[in-house]
Amino acid sequence: MIPRRLILAALAVAAPAASQQPPVFRAEVKLVRVLATVKNAGGEPVGSLDPGSFQIFDNGVPQTLAIFEHHTEQPLSIALLIDTSGSTGIQLQYETDSVNRFVRALFAEGNPRDALALFSFNWETTLLAGFTRQAEPIEKSLRGIKSEGGTSLYDALYLAAWRLQPREGRHIIVVVTDGGDTTSVKNYNQAIQAVLMADTVIYPVLVVPIENDAGRNIGGEHALATMAQRSGGQVFLPSLGEQIDAAFAGILHDLRSQYLLGYYPRGVPATKDPFHRIEIKLKRPDLRVSARSGYYGEAEQDRGWTPVRPKR
Repeated sequence: MIPRRLILAALAVAAPAASQQPPVFRAEVKLVRVLATVKNAGGEPVGSLDPGSFQIFDNGVPQTLAIFEHHTEQPLSIALLIDTSGSTGIQLQYETDSVNRFVRALFAEGNPRDALALFSFNWETTLLAGFTRQAEPIEKSLRGIKSEGGTSLYDALYLAAWRLQPREGRHIIVVVTDGGDTTSVKNYNQAIQAVLMADTVIYPVLVVPIENDAGRNIGGEHALATMAQRSGGQVFLPSLGEQIDAAFAGILHDLRSQYLLGYYPRGVPATKDPFHRIEIKLKRPDLRVSARSGYYGEAEQDRGWTPVRPKR
């Protein structure tokens, strides 16, 4: 087990070291992959479009699709994050029950190469089960969790993205939380940058049993909604019970109807900003598309530390 003080030291040292060194860029052009979800006015996924239905722009410059797959069969790597901070309280049991049902449905229906890893987070992030195709280790790990401590949400997102980046196929983070961050070393900008650099889509499940604003972390909820939008995901705000199951069903529906678009950036002027803004337009005005807002060129990330505490 890595002591908490070492985890925090690694997080604190990594950020200044990365900020003091200029990003490193390579000259070769690499494929940019974008996962896109298209929905109609009723919110139902539309998975029958052809390549000609899409226009894609990199920093405003139109690009030519090199890869197009609808209902893509690229394997899924899902990092499932569960908030176990003291504020989760009574809803934690409802959440874990729904997570178990989600995991079983994912493995029953999906690509045999799909895999899921389970993390819990309060004041620290714990890897409860590494990437697996088996429901049993996930279910076993969920039985022992309890709510205590603060909430290091941004640290958990940062570390999950770090674990996802080298994996093949599609990268997904599903985070179950009541919103808000109280104890992270990383901040919002560092977390979303790590998510985008790992080509990851975020689906926050914001379980908010309190409906009025008093007692809720509205700022935290808005931050997660923005993260979902920038990564091409969707935020769900269920109350307890069946609505949590419906949220997980909606995530599965999205994952089974994603398009994979790929292009080699051409004609994009060089800028000092390593972030490239992606815009996708549809020729049908009655449809809307969700996809990540951009990518960070070839800027390298610090990968010299392993800050996730494994379960005993």
